[in-house]
Amino acid sequence: MDCIFCKIIAGEIPSNKVYEDDTMLAFRDINPMAPCHVLVIPKTHIASLDEVTAENSEIIAKIFEKIPAVAKAAGVTKGYRLISNCGEDACQSVKHLHFHILGGKKLPENMA
Repeated sequence: MDCIFCKIIAGEIPSNKVYEDDTMLAFRDINPMAPCHVLVIPKTHIASLDEVTAENSEIIAKIFEKIPAVAKAAGVTKGYRLISNCGEDACQSVKHLHFHILGGKKLPENMA
């Protein structure tokens, strides 16, 4: 598989880690759209939200349980935006499910 996020998980590509456990990895985006821009990814390859099933939804639940702590560890204290692009029309550039945590300043309402 030629997935950049799988390579980051495997340690083949370096990342600036914010949090890691058996289920997920959170690291700073190399092209931040806000003062704090962290990507949160499952360690299991799931291509997009369209591939979340009863069999793998526990992984996503664990990620959502940890996102507030990840945001805090990244330095976000006054709120954050959580974004996941799904599919071509949403401009999903990496076909590995990921969530963007954006914060660190007052974000514009129309920023998506």
